[in-house]
Amino acid sequence: MVPRIDGGIGFEWRTRAEYYGFPLVCVAFGRNGRGGMRVARGWIAVGQFAIGAVTFAQFGLGLVFGLGQFMAAPMVVAQFALGLLFGLGQFATGYVAVGQIAFGYYALCQGGIGWHVWRQGYQDPQAVEFFAGLAERLGLPFFQGKHPPTPERAP
Repeated sequence: MVPRIDGGIGFEWRTRAEYYGFPLVCVAFGRNGRGGMRVARGWIAVGQFAIGAVTFAQFGLGLVFGLGQFMAAPMVVAQFALGLLFGLGQFATGYVAVGQIAFGYYALCQGGIGWHVWRQGYQDPQAVEFFAGLAERLGLPFFQGKHPPTPERAP
């Protein structure tokens, strides 16, 4: 464990163990001695600003997964979730997007755009089948084993 002290406020901590030159875990908060924001960079990155394979941050970039407020990653859970495969958040994008406002191939949302959308006032039968099946596979009591009736597709 290596703490970094450079005269700034906040702190930066990283493991000594590295893989391809990046620490396994890096945690960074605050500002460095020159006044710049500390950025956590590591395989697991935690901080206000972070970049890593698995990232937990207020603002961040995850190479595999991200959890935070404003996040971009293939699979992401965030208030503003820019996902490639899966996005869950108030605003979400991804192949599968779930959010208040969502954009994706399959979208479950209050309002949004997608190829198969289940939103307030409109239920695409394929979207309902997809999300009901997903909930069932995850063991969520979404419909308790029953698929809801769906209205005919809007013209």
